[in-house]
Amino acid sequence: MESFSAIPVFVAVVECGSFSLASEQLGVTKSAVSKRISQLEAKLGVQLLHRTTRKLSLTEAGERYFDYARNALTLANEGEDAISELQDKPRGRLRVNAPMAFGRLHIAPLIPDFLREHPQIEIDMMMDDKVVDLVGGSFDIAIRIGKLPDSSLIARRLAPCHSVLCASPAYLQRWGTPKKPAQLVSHNCLYYSYFQGGTEWRFNGPEGLESLVPRGNYRVNNSEALLEALLAGLGICQMPTFIVGPAIADGRLVALLPEYRLPQHAIYAMLPGRKHIPAKIRVFLDCLLTHFDETLPYWDGH
Repeated sequence: MESFSAIPVFVAVVECGSFSLASEQLGVTKSAVSKRISQLEAKLGVQLLHRTTRKLSLTEAGERYFDYARNALTLANEGEDAISELQDKPRGRLRVNAPMAFGRLHIAPLIPDFLREHPQIEIDMMMDDKVVDLVGGSFDIAIRIGKLPDSSLIARRLAPCHSVLCASPAYLQRWGTPKKPAQLVSHNCLYYSYFQGGTEWRFNGPEGLESLVPRGNYRVNNSEALLEALLAGLGICQMPTFIVGPAIADGRLVALLPEYRLPQHAIYAMLPGRKHIPAKIRVFLDCLLTHFDETLPYWDGH
């Protein structure tokens, strides 16, 4: 029976590629993970992993065992999902991944009421502007913004994601208001490092599609840091309205180039493809779908 309990540990080590990352995913120490793998190898009488200072790799026996172990773990998880689906009260740990700014501004405020309504659920939320592997990171649900790659994940649209070009009144008073995208070359354009649209800003206007590569003295991987720079009058930036909507509504920022449309995206809840959706995931997804508007989200009310 000890070998069965080591299967999730072994699968996590192989999928993560290291003992340390597997320990973070499983919530145990690195030494505990190493010990479980050693015990499994001793029980089976074979070496499953080649260990070097730089990386781990499967032995021939490890490759063969991993296929069976992963299938066994999948079946066990599906069994748990099937049972969870029948539970009257959702329970268990729910792992959520969300972009930093959207998660802090629009997901985190929902958590207290959600947990009061579902006290037997424990939420483990990781906010990160980098796109993480939903399955490899063992997340139950993730928030994604932008164009979705083809995958086996289940996507539920939550809301549109509109973007605007904006700057503060103080910046525009000092440097002037651009009327066309081409005039942005003479402005300080701030830039989001993880922008999925590539290095160009694209505009669809009266004369068709126009694009330029923004130039400026500030590039950062966090949208809220860009918002602070905008409010301080540092430059012009392309920003999602779920961040700058309130500042535009109260006049702290000004939306620019109204005749030019920026590419539109959407905000999605992503779930791993599975036969049964556990109750803890289903009620959290219902919470998101109830809170957000697929047509006009509350941050665009202005």
